[in-house]
Amino acid sequence: MTYCVGVLLRDGLVMASDSRTHAGVDHVSQFCKMTTFEQPGDRVIVLLSAGNLSGTQAVVSLLRQRATLGVGVHTIWTADTLFDVARVVAEAMRDIKQRDAPFLKGTDMTFNVSFILGGQIKGEPPRLFRIDAEGNVIEASEDTPFLQGGESKYGKPLIDRVITPTTSLEEASKCVLVSFDSTMRSNLFVGMPIDLLCYERDSLTITRKRRFPEGDLYFTNLSARWSAGVRQAFRDLPEVEWEW
Repeated sequence: MTYCVGVLLRDGLVMASDSRTHAGVDHVSQFCKMTTFEQPGDRVIVLLSAGNLSGTQAVVSLLRQRATLGVGVHTIWTADTLFDVARVVAEAMRDIKQRDAPFLKGTDMTFNVSFILGGQIKGEPPRLFRIDAEGNVIEASEDTPFLQGGESKYGKPLIDRVITPTTSLEEASKCVLVSFDSTMRSNLFVGMPIDLLCYERDSLTITRKRRFPEGDLYFTNLSARWSAGVRQAFRDLPEVEWEW
């Protein structure tokens, strides 16, 4: 299981993913699930992966290979729009799925992968997409300014209450981290390190990216203060008025 989230704001993007993977309770390990592609001044592309690790790694490897070899009409580097990049990713997912399908038959394994794609290509605004295992693409909008992957239900209520398109990058970053804290408290298969990236609109370069390992002082303080604040807000709620 994993948890990843992308937030589309008028000022840019905030994207984050955890690093825990597992194949049963006895096989837990860590892998980075955030992949970045950057040509400063031209494009910034960020991929967050969820699902079967071998599948997501195969897709990312194929994307890198095609970008290097120039295979196909469109690659990560030659696509004109971020929607075209989403199509490139979807095509790679379908190719890997078709390649592996004969070997998955008769097993309990499925091609269960998805990606959140965010970034900006020069000439268009920042955009955010979710690509499912079938290669279907959904784009975020002002009505739905965030997209999640993996174990999303525990972090969603907080983001629903806090995030709007006009939320600042700094506030959105804190909100995303708290959503991870809430998720990790409720699901042991989501865990640190957390990779966080904050992209400023029209900068066309990555300047703010940070990994929060286990025991990180900032994250520990954030978690403690959030928990204390929630408990205080609960105590401040009005008493129930009983009717007889």
